Amino acid sequence: MTGPLDPGTVERLCREALGRPVRVHDVHRLRGGTKKGVFRVTTSGGPPVVLYVWHEDEDWWHGSEDPAADVEPFTAANGLELLTGAHDLLTGIGVRVPRILHVERRGAELPVDCAVVEDVAGGSLQDLLASDAEAAVPALAELHGHLSRMATTTATRWGKVLHTGSPAGPQPPFHEVVAHQARRHLTAASAHEPRLAAAADRVEALLLDRVAAVGVREPVTHGLVHGELGPDHVLIDATGRPVLVDLEGLMWADVEWEHAFLDLRFGEHYARLRLPGLDPARLALYRLALHLSLVEGPLRLVAQGFPDAGVMEEIAEHNLGKVLADVPG
Repeated sequence: MTGPLDPGTVERLCREALGRPVRVHDVHRLRGGTKKGVFRVTTSGGPPVVLYVWHEDEDWWHGSEDPAADVEPFTAANGLELLTGAHDLLTGIGVRVPRILHVERRGAELPVDCAVVEDVAGGSLQDLLASDAEAAVPALAELHGHLSRMATTTATRWGKVLHTGSPAGPQPPFHEVVAHQARRHLTAASAHEPRLAAAADRVEALLLDRVAAVGVREPVTHGLVHGELGPDHVLIDATGRPVLVDLEGLMWADVEWEHAFLDLRFGEHYARLRLPGLDPARLALYRLALHLSLVEGPLRLVAQGFPDAGVMEEIAEHNLGKVLADVPG
């Protein structure tokens, strides 16, 4: 099943992507996608490929009201144009991402935007770390190099890679935008989680303290930030190289935003990814903001009927514990 695409259309897309006659043998939905459908397509006559499908029926966030949805650069990280823009930018600086083989946009003959991309079939870095952490060391070292190139590819404005040219004019500091987003997530999550509601005033006070601790950065520069780079969003190719996926959220931002997330997701392995010169005050603020986002967002998905509700509830509970552990009693 590929949502609104019929088997003949899937076969045609694969034929266009591979440049040869193929027959679709099997279509398998890959787990984890919340904003687009992700399918592995195996064929006779060609290698397997991965098909991305953008349609409201494949977007579990569609129709839910994100309390920070209008806060650029945290608007919806979803869509074909964002993928192709991120792909081209990252490929241009030597960061390994899946090759895009074919794209087609919604039109009279196609009810969705879609892309056919390289199937990186070596599993995820998350799985490799769990099964053989020592074998993952070379991939972590190369990922560190990717992160360094991204951090040193800079822009003077923050925003998603396709949006930084507009609107013109001065921008507030990136850390103030993050704090604004975090306050809205705190309010929204408190409406559904009594333990957070009981501590909301103390959490907001802590948030304001962390904002006040952030100093002025001169000159103002922002690096390339994936935005959601957990070990599950790094695949391993046949040669053992790390490959970044789920690229649509790529933005120009404080590099500390990326590294606060990396620290949360990689845990004990983060030491191999840390870059020099990161600002501790920004890291502290961004960790708190991320924890609040990871309470509010999963609870909203659960309310939408997300099929892996238990996983989302675990994420929300874990991050709620982190927030409450940080606030004074």
